[in-house]
Amino acid sequence: MKISIGLPNPVPGVSGRLLVDWARRAEERGFAGLATIDRIAYPNHDSLTTLAAAAGATSHIGLMTNILLAPVYPAPLLAKVAASLDQLSGGRLTLGLAPGGRPDDYELTGVAWNRRGRVFDETLAYLRTAWQDGQSVPVPVHDRRVPILIGGTSDKAVERVIAWGDGWTAGGARPDQVKPFNQRVRTAWADAGRAGEPRLATLAYFSLGDDAEQESRDYLSHYYAFTGDFAKIIADGALRTPEAIRAAVTAFEDAGCTELYLDPTAARLDQVDRLADLLL
Repeated sequence: MKISIGLPNPVPGVSGRLLVDWARRAEERGFAGLATIDRIAYPNHDSLTTLAAAAGATSHIGLMTNILLAPVYPAPLLAKVAASLDQLSGGRLTLGLAPGGRPDDYELTGVAWNRRGRVFDETLAYLRTAWQDGQSVPVPVHDRRVPILIGGTSDKAVERVIAWGDGWTAGGARPDQVKPFNQRVRTAWADAGRAGEPRLATLAYFSLGDDAEQESRDYLSHYYAFTGDFAKIIADGALRTPEAIRAAVTAFEDAGCTELYLDPTAARLDQVDRLADLLL
């Protein structure tokens, strides 16, 4: 299982300079990839812009949106920006895509909430066509396409993985919740005659050090405030000790994940080194 680290792009108040330094440090310390979290109605740094800056500051670390709210972006613009970033990074981009679950992101962009699934399917179809024909976008580096991981836990998510994706990505779920869906995706993949194995990624929140714990809790409580009392459960559930992180790595690998993205909840550069010292 590949060990990657998130960028703190959604943490309110984080500086752009820190994001660039974070990307460099993560590559120097040997993480397999960098990932962003996407929101529109929140004061986060834009995912694709952040990854473009990370691409320019690094040379080989993977780059992933985990996840990008695909339906809120005009499909032709998303196709062009993603293909451009893929070219600029030398083919290091993976698009983790899903409809998301927060109506305010749709209200702000003027996209109908009740049509998000249909728009997502239309977007996925458009991306493939645009990248393949190369008439309006730069041609992506690998096989004229940018790799896509699909988010979500519905039957439709599995269908999208098989039709359009290179695999599946889970957000903030426990290993025991991820394992059965990983198995389901693998079975559907084989039944559909897809070659090779699907990529199976997951995200887990972390912070390290007593000095970072309050910042971590404050951020998660704020980010998930829309869930009401459940925000405290999410904040309490972040991995905050070496023992918890090591156990989670083992459990996610045992659950069949091929990629683990440990997402920071404290925007402090030392978090990169602390995690690398622990796992790499």
